[in-house]
Amino acid sequence: MSNTTNQFQIIGGTHRGRKFHFPDAPSLRPTPNKVRETLFNWIQFESNNKIFLDLFAGSGALSFEALSRGAQQVVSIEKDYQAFQSLEKNRKILKSDKIHIINTSALDFLDRKPTQNFDFILLDPPFHKNFLEKVLIQLSKSGFFKIGCQVYLESEFEITEHFLSEKISQKFRINKQKRSGQVHYCLIEVL
Repeated sequence: MSNTTNQFQIIGGTHRGRKFHFPDAPSLRPTPNKVRETLFNWIQFESNNKIFLDLFAGSGALSFEALSRGAQQVVSIEKDYQAFQSLEKNRKILKSDKIHIINTSALDFLDRKPTQNFDFILLDPPFHKNFLEKVLIQLSKSGFFKIGCQVYLESEFEITEHFLSEKISQKFRINKQKRSGQVHYCLIEVL
């Protein structure tokens, strides 16, 4: 049974105020409310009826927020089976067919050829494991970055143009960037 610290609340949209539980696991760290609110304020006029890919779904905070804010579809990738089961349980509570949850690793998912275009790609990997570097390289190589795609990145370090240009072969620009406590986050656009 999850305790009250293992929950997050939807900040805006059709499911605003709804609380979701997630399993107790050291790697699960939901995007803080303040950060989530800032991200969705940044994209509020662009996110309706768009397709999102959440490569490290974890607790589901970003996926369910996107769904609540009018996403046409959300594809959520989660490697940990316990977290995956929790995501499925929360999806069933919402009775939504707009969120598709896949139990695999981000890198295994990216090994497949993309079968659809994503308008937004959400990257909030576990910190201090170099996942962000590996995933950015794989996204760039695999054809997931389409012109106009926006990519949200969350990390324990400041994300610079130099860091990104070493991983991404496509042209891009950093549209927004902030820090909240120990969390650095930014929104980039593929050009």
